[in-house]
Amino acid sequence: MKIRVLVVDDSAVMRAVLTEIINQAPDMEVVATAPDAAVARQKVKETSPDVLTLDVEMPNMNGLEFLDKVMRLRPMPVIMISSQTAQGSETTLQALELGAVDYVAKPRGSLAGLPVSYAQEIHEKIRAAHGARLKVLRAAPAEPAPAAVARPAPAVTSAWGDRIVCIGASTGGTEAIKEVLCRLPANMPGIVMVQHMPEMFTASFARRLDSLARVRVKEAEQGERILPGHAYLAPGHSHLEIRRSGTGYVCELLQTPPYNRHRPAVDVLFNSAAQHARGSAVAALLTGMGKDGAQGMLAMRRAGAWTIGQDQESCVVYGMPREAAQIGACCEVAPLNQVAERIIAALQGGRRVAAHA
Repeated sequence: MKIRVLVVDDSAVMRAVLTEIINQAPDMEVVATAPDAAVARQKVKETSPDVLTLDVEMPNMNGLEFLDKVMRLRPMPVIMISSQTAQGSETTLQALELGAVDYVAKPRGSLAGLPVSYAQEIHEKIRAAHGARLKVLRAAPAEPAPAAVARPAPAVTSAWGDRIVCIGASTGGTEAIKEVLCRLPANMPGIVMVQHMPEMFTASFARRLDSLARVRVKEAEQGERILPGHAYLAPGHSHLEIRRSGTGYVCELLQTPPYNRHRPAVDVLFNSAAQHARGSAVAALLTGMGKDGAQGMLAMRRAGAWTIGQDQESCVVYGMPREAAQIGACCEVAPLNQVAERIIAALQGGRRVAAHA
């Protein structure tokens, strides 16, 4: 049985491009297209699609308004089609909060001669969305921090010694990372994070997290010292590694080729933590399709780090944490709403595992 897809986009050219790409895959087909929300509503009723691709910017009713109605009245897996602009990335993050499973960035420039990788990305995300756990009822958000302008910067302290927290995520990860960070206190050791996103999106995501979390959140910069009370997000253009510097760590950004088809890649960060932080690190691998982060987490566990995988029931897509669990990379598995407290318990209890080859 093929995955039935409804394409909603105000651009006739984009509708045609997406239809051609989707119909190339043997396991999916476009059952209808729509130029706006009004037509899309009717097509949903007529075709009952399995997955909907939705343009962020549409006339009359924009993608966010339509998504909100869909998720309340007829929940289904939705993939946002977003422009790679500051406004487009902010809107996409709002869409993910409303329940969209994932997004695809619109290609820049001509739509002619798109790379094979773009079609592969769309196919993979549609398959993942089809099997995703939907966010039907909006959970109450974790208690937010005070407004960023009124929040004092966390005091820099050496109380944590050389402890460090590493977090990796992909599909569904923007909401998962937000939930984890918003449950952590301001006096955390340094936190480093990888979320699979393009460059413009990571900048917007870091700003959004910084407005909500008690720790300060920013995009990582080359050579930047990793401070307590701060979280550093890998920018979409570079891998993020950590390196020892005295008694602490610094961020290293690498524009080396993609790893596991991703840049930034979780495995790159986790492997560097296994090498340089060893038993001083705590890692969490959250929702996401694929296997990025699993081998790096295994390396961290073997080096003595405490490792936590998100459980299947709370994942939007149980891919990366499943791979980690299957190869024995997880010291423990926890639901999303308990990951933050497990991280804190690991830090306070000094949990480390005996390093072994």
